[in-house]
Amino acid sequence: MAKVELKQPIVAAIAEDIKDAQSIVLVDYRGLTVAQDTELRKQLREAGVIYKVCKNTMMKRAFEGTEFAGLDEFLEGPSAIAISKDDATAPARIICNFAKEADKLELKAGVVEGTVYDVAGLTELAKIPSREVLLSRLLGSMQSPITNFARVIKQIAEQDGEAETATEAPAEEATEE
Repeated sequence: MAKVELKQPIVAAIAEDIKDAQSIVLVDYRGLTVAQDTELRKQLREAGVIYKVCKNTMMKRAFEGTEFAGLDEFLEGPSAIAISKDDATAPARIICNFAKEADKLELKAGVVEGTVYDVAGLTELAKIPSREVLLSRLLGSMQSPITNFARVIKQIAEQDGEAETATEAPAEEATEE
């Protein structure tokens, strides 16, 4: 069996993983301990991110003709790939946060929604909160005026109730005398 025939399924698997991806981040994982690598993989898996260590030539072949072809120049040395199909900023956010603890982990580059970013760009993207956090903030800001209006109405109603009981009490005292 020729070497090319052995490599084709690997290239096809990578191509399948990146087919509908919103973002891809390349990292240099050299120097990570097994425990650190396991923890990183766990965090990425929980966020729905695919994380693989692949040969650079295999990734180059899989990237050919896609929006991820711009990553070819960053494929030097050992590389791992983090692929997200749902949350475009998840791989960058998780890896940047993890790199704060594990200083050996280095970002190389990434593609987020068709745009190639270097390390500085990925670091800025990592600051963007997740989709769920952004939605909850939006709903909170939409709900805030309604909640404040309801509080004001309640306070007005309570004040009117106090005023009515205050006017009723002297009237009752006058009738008793």
